[in-house]
Formats: sequence, structure tokens, C-alpha cells
Amino acid sequence: MLTSLHVEGQSLLHRIPVKPKLVGLMAFGLGLYLVDQPFALTFAMIATGTLYLSTGVGLSEGFRRLKPVLFTIAFLALVNLLLLSPHEALVITLRLVAILLLAAAVTASTTIADFMAAVTDLARPLEQLGLMKAADLGLALGLVLRFVPEIAVRYDALKEAHAARGIPVKLSRMLGPLIISTLKDADRIAEAIDARGIRGH
Repeated sequence: MLTSLHVEGQSLLHRIPVKPKLVGLMAFGLGLYLVDQPFALTFAMIATGTLYLSTGVGLSEGFRRLKPVLFTIAFLALVNLLLLSPHEALVITLRLVAILLLAAAVTASTTIADFMAAVTDLARPLEQLGLMKAADLGLALGLVLRFVPEIAVRYDALKEAHAARGIPVKLSRMLGPLIISTLKDADRIAEAIDARGIRGH
């Protein structure tokens, strides 16, 4: 069964409509690139982290959800340390973590259906120009949001299966089965969507 990144709750973020949240996230991300003071960025990171936890996700679950991205940011930080000054590497890392935490807070406090409806509405002008079908874009986003936690769960299951058989857990060995099973699920979902005429084709 597919899971969702949404967390049920009545926090402040849960009560804010999705469009203002998306606009706020975009404005925050752009505004943060005008700030290069580590102290201010650390404050922003703490504030967005607090906002994320206020959704009711919990500390351990919240970290588990972001762990792959945080590891990626940590790797980028190490690379930046080799290429840039320590100050620049620190500023970039703090910015990325602050934006990540706010994005996670928005995702945790918004249902997939609300995301799909908002993105579909925002894409209406592009549909009127004949560039795309707005409902398809909303559906694509909804499927991506739905699949992200499912892929993480599937990866953990493969890891446990390898460990149970005494096989060393290596990403290179699990990547193939993970991609194949994900593509099979994608095919099944696409067939179900077409069978129900959701895309209207």
C-alpha cells in the first residue's frame, strides 16, 4: 500500500491554504539567497526546523524522512569545503538545510489532493496557451509525492532481505531490483489511470 508524506494535524501550517504556503516557500528560498550571514541563516534553519516539528511529524520520523537529502547536503558541503572558502561552504549548507526543512514542513502539512489541485490551478494559463494539460501536471506531481516514501520503504525492505540472507548490503546490488519493481508499479498505476479515464484521453 502506498504511503504519504502528509501528517494529520491542526498546526498553524495545516490551517494555511496550500497556495500561500507554496508562494511563501518560493519567497523564502529566493530571499535566503540575499543573506550571507551564518548567524542569520542558522536562525532561519532553527525556525524552519521548529516549524517542521510543529506539524507533528516527530523528531525521529522527521529525521528519517530527510536523511537521504541531509546526507546529500553533507556530501555537497564536503565538496564545497574543497572548492570554496569555509565561510561560503557554511553559508550554502545552512541555506540548503533551511529551505529543505521549510519544504518538508509544507509537504507534511498539505495533503496530496490539495497539492494536485493547487498545481493544476497554477498551470491553467499554460493550458490556455496550449503548452500542456494542467490536470496532467497536477497528477504527475501527486504521483511523485506518493512514490517518494514508497521507494524509501521498498529500499529498506530490500536492505533487510539482503541482510537476512547474509548478503552484503550494497547499493549497486539493490539498485536494479529497486528500479525494476518501481517501473512495474508505475506501469500498473498508468494502466489504472488510463482505465479510469482520469487523464481524459
